[in-house]
Amino acid sequence: MAFRIFRLVVGVVLLALAASLVWQGGVSLQGELTGAVRAEALVLPVLHILGGLLIVWLYYWSLWSESRIHRAVENIFSIPELLRKLAFTLGLLCIYRIGFHVPLPGLDQTEIARWAAQQGAGGYGEALAYFGMFTGGNLSQSTLFGLGIMPYISASIIFQLLTTVVPSLERLQKEGPAGRKKIQEYTRYATVLLCLVQAAFWMNVMRGQGLLYAEYRASTITYIIGVVGLTGGTVFLMWLGEQIDEYGIGNGISLIIMAGIVSRLPWAIGQLTDKTTVSLLGADGKFGVIHVLFLAAAFLFVVAGAILITQAQRRIPIQQAKHTRGRRVYGGQRQYLPLRVNHGGVMPIIFASSLMIFPGVVFGWMSNKWQNDVTRSLNDALSYGSYVYVLAYVGLIFFFAYFWTTVQFRPKDMSDQLRDHGSFIPGLRPGKRTADYLERVMERITYCGAAFLAAIAVIPMVLSAQLDIPFQVSAFLGGTGLLIVVSVALDLVQRIEANLVMRNYGGFLGGSTRIKGAYG
Repeated sequence: MAFRIFRLVVGVVLLALAASLVWQGGVSLQGELTGAVRAEALVLPVLHILGGLLIVWLYYWSLWSESRIHRAVENIFSIPELLRKLAFTLGLLCIYRIGFHVPLPGLDQTEIARWAAQQGAGGYGEALAYFGMFTGGNLSQSTLFGLGIMPYISASIIFQLLTTVVPSLERLQKEGPAGRKKIQEYTRYATVLLCLVQAAFWMNVMRGQGLLYAEYRASTITYIIGVVGLTGGTVFLMWLGEQIDEYGIGNGISLIIMAGIVSRLPWAIGQLTDKTTVSLLGADGKFGVIHVLFLAAAFLFVVAGAILITQAQRRIPIQQAKHTRGRRVYGGQRQYLPLRVNHGGVMPIIFASSLMIFPGVVFGWMSNKWQNDVTRSLNDALSYGSYVYVLAYVGLIFFFAYFWTTVQFRPKDMSDQLRDHGSFIPGLRPGKRTADYLERVMERITYCGAAFLAAIAVIPMVLSAQLDIPFQVSAFLGGTGLLIVVSVALDLVQRIEANLVMRNYGGFLGGSTRIKGAYG
């Protein structure tokens, strides 16, 4: 019954949206056909009609036809625990989107929007857009969640690095859940400290640019409220992410970042459709056929590459030792130990993107404050799509891919577990030789995974810079933003799949089990 109500509610919303698009496209198309027909003017109405028809087809295919997604969604609605987790996660993400639009007191939002539009064409503006996409915040509007989740990510990076070099933190890490809980507490304290520093810096920028109302520019109370508001917003986002981890489904921080990216996708698609022409190369800020074909190819390349690199595994053969008990022989089966090629998932991209925000913001601010050849050269060298930027970005992706693998993958512990369970890798003695072999294999496949991840992230970036496609469009439709969305969505689907398979229900990735008697 719940599934039927859900299907009807979703149908009403999507069919209303599709009807609106088809009606708008039909009216525009009729108006163009009655006058002088221009090929450029027909692009947008046709895209509106095709978009509406595509929405109708997707709705029918996913919720009415006998497709795998239809059966999986039915099964989800028959598991109250999984449904509660999904509803809880969706509710917290809705709270995040509401707080995203709550402005800070004392700031003139009209002046901030004008200032952000002026900065949009330069490296500073691109850094602000990059900041908003990868942190879930939006400093160009200076809302309550303006800093996003970036301070928490930075604090997590710091403590994960310290865990490998500080003996006391390493001992805490090895203590198990209690030690990790203590490190998590330290991470929260560091997050608050970073928030205070970054919020104070941003409020100084707002005051220096004259973006506060005139009567509040000299007010210390307004300054303190802004710093506390930005800090409290980030701490609240950190709490939301932890609640999703504990009571919801999926990685809370990654889902918040994905929600911020997905919310900007309609705007990017609108920009693409509004500025598309039928000419080959386009002109006067318009997108030509080459640009559209590139974005379509980049979209397919990033989606296919993200799925491939997320699902890819290196299977290590494992042989179980035979045990004789009485007259029976147990064990002896041959199994496989799956090692993920991209063990870090999307985290290397998120970490690298978060760190690459700082040079653009700092040097962009310096080039605006001190306009000379040195600051302009530094700003140009580290602007989005430049040669130095790409090299630094690729280097950080490789570093964090290996770093995440080192932190998460413990070959010695895995070797000990295999030995304790009476299993071994054929041709290798249990113990140190097995651990060295696993470490050597993981180093090789991590290199391949990091290289492929860097190629997926960088190639669309470089080509879009060469074709003069704006960052705000290319990043969402064929760049790093799309890569994060696909990777996080795959992780969420796999977690839902695990809950379905655990209860012997058909899932998204395979199986056709239909729950008997649930919908009769």
